[in-house]
Amino acid sequence: MKKILLKLLRFFVGKSILFFDFLVPTGSISREETDKSRVDSLTQNLTLYEFRACPFCVKVRRKIRYLQLNIQTKDAKRDPIARQELSDNGGKIKVPCLRISKDDPQDTWMYESSDIIRYLEEHFGKKDSQQTS
Repeated sequence: MKKILLKLLRFFVGKSILFFDFLVPTGSISREETDKSRVDSLTQNLTLYEFRACPFCVKVRRKIRYLQLNIQTKDAKRDPIARQELSDNGGKIKVPCLRISKDDPQDTWMYESSDIIRYLEEHFGKKDSQQTS
């Protein structure tokens, strides 16, 4: 019984988080078209592994939208292939996880939402950008 109640609680909390994310839109920085093209090419090597209703994943997705980044996402909860990639290559099934692919065979797997956001801001943020809604 306790297991069912926890599952129900997790379901409703997850749906509430998704509703809040939908209800409260993020602003975004403005990018010139040339800068957008450059950033798009740089983000081709990034993949975010996530669970849709995970609050830390929502936090990272909101930052991605704010920075107007084109980053591929994979649902490690519903996609067994993505889950296996995360487990085999990243070493554990924990989300959010940002996979940073490199030319050499060693990819970087970044697991903490605060670290991921810091990485995105350092590489793709603009200090002098104008915020738009």
